[in-house]
Amino acid sequence: MTSDTTRSAAVREAALTQVPAALADLGSLVRIPSIAFPGFDRAEVQRSAEAVKTLVEGLGIFERVEIATAVVPETGEEGMPAVLATRPARNDRPTILLYAHHDVQPVGDESLWESPPFEPTLRDGRIYGRGAADDKAGIMAHIGALRALVDAVGTDFDLGVNLFFEGEEEAGSASFSQFLSDNADALRADVIVVADSGNWDSETPALTVSLRGNARFTLDIETLEHASHSGMFGGAVPDAMLAAVTLLATLWDEDGAVAVAGLESRVAATPPYSEETLRSEAGLPEGVSPIGRDEILSRIWNKPSITITGIDAPSVRNASNTLTPKVSVVISTRVAPGQAAADAFAAIEAHLRSHAPFGARLTFRDVDFGDPFLVDTSGPAVEAARAALESGYGRTPVDIGVGGSIPFIADLVREFPGAEILVTGVEDPHARAHSPNESLHVETFRNALVTEALLLASLDASD
Repeated sequence: MTSDTTRSAAVREAALTQVPAALADLGSLVRIPSIAFPGFDRAEVQRSAEAVKTLVEGLGIFERVEIATAVVPETGEEGMPAVLATRPARNDRPTILLYAHHDVQPVGDESLWESPPFEPTLRDGRIYGRGAADDKAGIMAHIGALRALVDAVGTDFDLGVNLFFEGEEEAGSASFSQFLSDNADALRADVIVVADSGNWDSETPALTVSLRGNARFTLDIETLEHASHSGMFGGAVPDAMLAAVTLLATLWDEDGAVAVAGLESRVAATPPYSEETLRSEAGLPEGVSPIGRDEILSRIWNKPSITITGIDAPSVRNASNTLTPKVSVVISTRVAPGQAAADAFAAIEAHLRSHAPFGARLTFRDVDFGDPFLVDTSGPAVEAARAALESGYGRTPVDIGVGGSIPFIADLVREFPGAEILVTGVEDPHARAHSPNESLHVETFRNALVTEALLLASLDASD
């Protein structure tokens, strides 16, 4: 056996040995309800950061490990705590930045969970719990891989390693850009691994090469100066709900495809993907048809989508015979790769204003952008990542797009334009991230940890 082969075998064996400890530590992290949204206890996010910092310190390889924050430029408020660690490269080796986030989504309706959301529970080869997949498993894949590298080659390796474990990704990464600016020298790297995506399935690895962007905003639709009796004025006076449903319906055509002029699509081939698979992975029941046209994955990866994610209006319980004066909705637009999120928002705003019925007054607020992302797949780190994925999973990796967004990647590209960015992850299509009964497929996690350990070893050995 060559020395490289022997080294890879030692790293693989060490990584497999580290899986049980990594899963145990993941369970401890899942027990911390680190929700960074307004209205939740910031102390839990701090407690999560401290737990992650302890795990990082236990590696014994970093010159600097700290919990750090940045100020949100728009508000002047302090952002959520992140964990930052640095280890300089030696002997002309590259530096890798490993990213994941330790904050999680709110649990939603807890009655929909089959087990307590913050009590990790093993069922049928999966660990259930909020953050078990998104993205505390990403943190533990990074830490487990580093543990394996240390076990196999010792602490005296040459690869530079920086860690950035964010504490507010699910809440919008409001201080992310400022954090990068404040800590640019500490975070600078040749290769950046963002462990916050998924895989083709539970057995087949994937490298995410495209991400849709996002344009999210709140729209107020107002038709009356005050509420009025529906019996006295209904039929002559337009209420805000009538205006809202009439206006919002213009955003899609009869097939459910987006019908907004100026929203662009990307032309790119997609792998075969059946309607049966879509139904299984998305929970789409028989009798309810998919929406849109063309190949299914093209609709998800390469075309825009518009979703109404929230609405403020009188509830069913509080309904009265009243004409509602104002309705507010949250509109989330996924932007196709290749189009700037600001341009997509401008197209939607123009559409809504031109289609407002009955002279309804529209107010746009809380606008938030995240640009889409296309990976440059020509670099050596991408080649090394694909080789590690094939070795770690035992299957040829698939290049995938993702319909979701990771807006801060645009900040990484801006701050570190020379870095190769690899978007990987530990999720499979049944992880149900952001939903009740979120879970991690244990075998997928094992393969992801082995893969990353092999990638680290490969980069440490590179010339």
